[in-house]
Amino acid sequence: MRDDTAIVHHNEGSAFGLTFPDLPGCFAAADSWDEISAAAAEALDLWFEDMPSGQPASLSEIRARPEVSRKRKAGADLLPVPDIPADTAVQRVNIPIERGLLQAIDQTAKARGMNRSSFLASANRRELVGAS
Repeated sequence: MRDDTAIVHHNEGSAFGLTFPDLPGCFAAADSWDEISAAAAEALDLWFEDMPSGQPASLSEIRARPEVSRKRKAGADLLPVPDIPADTAVQRVNIPIERGLLQAIDQTAKARGMNRSSFLASANRRELVGAS
Protein backbone atom coordinates (compact mmCIF):
# COMPACT_ATOMS: atom_id res chain seq x y z
CA MET A 1 0.00 0.00 0.00
CA ARG A 2 1.29 3.43 -0.88
CA ASP A 3 0.63 6.75 0.80
CA ASP A 4 0.10 9.83 -1.32
CA THR A 5 0.11 13.24 0.32
CA ALA A 6 -2.76 15.64 -0.19
CA ILE A 7 -2.63 19.36 0.42
CA VAL A 8 -5.90 20.40 2.03
CA HIS A 9 -6.97 24.00 1.36
CA HIS A 10 -9.94 25.69 3.00
CA ASN A 11 -11.27 29.22 2.83
CA GLU A 12 -14.05 30.35 5.15
CA GLY A 13 -17.44 29.67 3.57
CA SER A 14 -16.16 27.25 0.92
CA ALA A 15 -15.54 23.55 0.49
CA PHE A 16 -12.25 21.90 1.38
CA GLY A 17 -10.06 21.53 -1.68
CA LEU A 18 -7.48 18.77 -2.05
CA THR A 19 -4.56 18.62 -4.43
CA PHE A 20 -1.78 16.04 -4.68
CA PRO A 21 1.71 17.49 -5.27
CA ASP A 22 3.00 14.30 -6.91
CA LEU A 23 -0.07 13.84 -9.11
CA PRO A 24 -0.61 16.92 -11.32
CA GLY A 25 -4.28 17.36 -12.11
CA CYS A 26 -5.47 15.05 -9.34
CA PHE A 27 -7.82 16.97 -7.08
CA ALA A 28 -10.94 16.60 -4.97
CA ALA A 29 -13.35 18.64 -2.89
CA ALA A 30 -15.25 17.91 0.32
CA ASP A 31 -17.98 19.86 2.07
CA SER A 32 -16.69 18.97 5.55
CA TRP A 33 -13.50 17.79 7.24
CA ASP A 34 -15.10 14.38 7.85
CA GLU A 35 -15.63 13.88 4.11
CA ILE A 36 -12.03 14.61 3.11
CA SER A 37 -10.73 11.03 3.38
CA ALA A 38 -13.51 9.63 1.20
CA ALA A 39 -13.04 12.39 -1.40
CA ALA A 40 -9.27 11.81 -1.44
CA ALA A 41 -9.67 8.04 -1.85
CA GLU A 42 -12.09 8.53 -4.73
CA ALA A 43 -9.74 11.00 -6.44
CA LEU A 44 -6.85 8.54 -6.18
CA ASP A 45 -9.00 5.69 -7.55
CA LEU A 46 -9.94 7.80 -10.57
CA TRP A 47 -6.38 9.05 -11.09
CA PHE A 48 -4.81 5.60 -11.11
CA GLU A 49 -7.39 4.22 -13.56
CA ASP A 50 -5.62 6.11 -16.35
CA MET A 51 -2.27 7.25 -15.00
CA PRO A 52 0.91 5.38 -14.11
CA SER A 53 1.72 4.92 -10.44
CA GLY A 54 5.24 6.04 -9.65
CA GLN A 55 6.82 6.13 -6.23
CA PRO A 56 5.35 9.00 -4.19
CA ALA A 57 7.65 11.44 -2.43
CA SER A 58 7.92 11.11 1.32
CA LEU A 59 6.08 13.53 3.57
CA SER A 60 9.39 15.18 4.54
CA GLU A 61 10.31 15.64 0.86
CA ILE A 62 6.95 17.24 0.15
CA ARG A 63 7.21 19.50 3.21
CA ALA A 64 10.59 20.76 1.92
CA ARG A 65 9.17 21.96 -1.41
CA PRO A 66 8.95 25.77 -1.58
CA GLU A 67 5.43 25.82 -3.10
CA VAL A 68 4.15 23.46 -0.40
CA SER A 69 5.80 25.55 2.30
CA ARG A 70 4.03 28.66 0.97
CA LYS A 71 0.66 26.88 0.99
CA ARG A 72 1.21 25.65 4.54
CA LYS A 73 2.06 29.18 5.68
CA ALA A 74 -1.22 30.29 4.09
CA GLY A 75 -3.10 27.73 6.23
CA ALA A 76 -3.10 24.53 4.18
CA ASP A 77 -2.68 21.17 5.88
CA LEU A 78 -0.87 18.06 4.65
CA LEU A 79 -2.71 14.77 4.83
CA PRO A 80 -1.20 11.36 4.04
CA VAL A 81 -3.78 9.32 2.13
CA PRO A 82 -3.36 5.55 1.86
CA ASP A 83 -4.17 4.30 -1.62
CA ILE A 84 -5.74 0.87 -1.75
CA PRO A 85 -5.66 -0.30 -5.36
CA ALA A 86 -9.04 -1.12 -6.87
CA ASP A 87 -8.13 -4.78 -7.37
CA THR A 88 -11.36 -6.75 -7.50
CA ALA A 89 -9.71 -10.18 -7.40
CA VAL A 90 -10.95 -12.04 -4.35
CA GLN A 91 -8.52 -13.84 -2.08
CA ARG A 92 -9.63 -16.27 0.59
CA VAL A 93 -8.01 -15.81 4.01
CA ASN A 94 -8.18 -17.71 7.24
CA ILE A 95 -7.91 -15.56 10.37
CA PRO A 96 -8.50 -16.32 14.02
CA ILE A 97 -11.10 -14.05 15.62
CA GLU A 98 -12.91 -13.97 18.94
CA ARG A 99 -16.20 -15.88 18.77
CA GLY A 100 -18.23 -13.09 20.37
CA LEU A 101 -16.82 -10.53 17.94
CA LEU A 102 -17.58 -12.81 14.99
CA GLN A 103 -21.17 -13.23 16.17
CA ALA A 104 -21.55 -9.45 16.45
CA ILE A 105 -20.08 -9.03 12.96
CA ASP A 106 -22.47 -11.59 11.49
CA GLN A 107 -25.51 -10.02 13.20
CA THR A 108 -24.58 -6.52 12.07
CA ALA A 109 -23.80 -7.65 8.52
CA LYS A 110 -27.16 -9.45 8.29
CA ALA A 111 -29.02 -6.41 9.62
CA ARG A 112 -27.38 -4.31 6.90
CA GLY A 113 -28.13 -6.80 4.14
CA MET A 114 -24.48 -7.74 3.76
CA ASN A 115 -22.50 -10.94 4.04
CA ARG A 116 -19.58 -11.31 6.45
CA SER A 117 -16.94 -10.75 3.77
CA SER A 118 -18.44 -7.57 2.39
CA PHE A 119 -18.99 -6.21 5.89
CA LEU A 120 -15.38 -6.90 6.91
CA ALA A 121 -14.05 -5.39 3.67
CA SER A 122 -16.17 -2.27 4.14
CA ALA A 123 -15.19 -1.87 7.79
CA ASN A 124 -11.51 -2.33 7.03
CA ARG A 125 -11.55 0.10 4.09
CA ARG A 126 -13.24 2.68 6.32
CA GLU A 127 -10.62 2.13 9.00
CA LEU A 128 -7.75 2.45 6.52
CA VAL A 129 -8.89 5.42 4.45
CA GLY A 130 -12.09 6.73 5.96
CA ALA A 131 -14.19 5.68 2.98
CA SER A 132 -16.85 3.04 2.52
